[in-house]
Amino acid sequence: MSNFTKAASLIVGLAIAAPAAAQNIIVVAHGQANDPFWSVVKNGADMAATHTGARVDFRSPETFDMVQMSQLIDAAVNQEPDGLVISIPDADALGPSIARAIQAGIPVISMNSGGDVAADLGVLLHVGQDEYTSGKIAGERLAEMGGTTGICVNQEVGNVSLDQRCAGFAEGFGGSVEVIPTLNDPAEVRAKVQAALESNPDVDTIMALGATLVGEPAIEAVRTVGRAGEVNIATFDLSAGFLEAVAAGDAAFAIDQQQFLQGYLPVVFLAMNATYGLMPGGDVPSGPNLVMQDQAGMVVEMSAMGIR
Repeated sequence: MSNFTKAASLIVGLAIAAPAAAQNIIVVAHGQANDPFWSVVKNGADMAATHTGARVDFRSPETFDMVQMSQLIDAAVNQEPDGLVISIPDADALGPSIARAIQAGIPVISMNSGGDVAADLGVLLHVGQDEYTSGKIAGERLAEMGGTTGICVNQEVGNVSLDQRCAGFAEGFGGSVEVIPTLNDPAEVRAKVQAALESNPDVDTIMALGATLVGEPAIEAVRTVGRAGEVNIATFDLSAGFLEAVAAGDAAFAIDQQQFLQGYLPVVFLAMNATYGLMPGGDVPSGPNLVMQDQAGMVVEMSAMGIR
């Protein structure tokens, strides 16, 4: 048995041994309800609730709205939970609300976004990936595949983590890169990517920042303009549809940050902290992992199940 398997068995064993009085843990995420990415995060939090016996309340604003998100954090603090899980897409906007939680003595773990600022804000630890580094790795790989002119499609303007992805991509890619801002709407993404391809025939690389909302519409746009096989398309995060395109050779790769773990692990850590005083000693990197053509088919089933 590997050390990882032993550790996982210990966590599950401790969770099963948890007392009947369930811990109250609140998760406040910035992702919109229509984004399949965040449904996977919630699936992870729900499974952690099942495994630990904790009561988990998952909340998020209806749109990317930092004012509403800060209000959700404030409301959570007023309920005095045993633990609080948050994403931090904008530290300046959310910092005061996070400070209130910490001042109230509520253990706080961040996930997904904000790993670069979490410690300074007093957060216990972060579960996620380094977005800039992940973008740089993707850019380097796409440059190795022959790319010279790229676009980075940002569907959530104002999210610092997505800005970091594009910045990292631009550095790693090394060629010409234009950031294309869009709404969180696949139809608009497809139209804007198509317009970018038609206005600049030199574009040979597309970096998408979300699989379902950006990556899949980008594939459709490339097909519409008749450039399938000429433009390399990569995306952050996974969807069954995009992975099928990778497996078929219609897309280059997907970057898996294992968002299921971003929902699952913070809840488990906070439940163990409330019950036994246990807490990891540092951040937990959940990614990045590049899913290439030879691996894509194996991951499709898990993506369709809402786990990857």
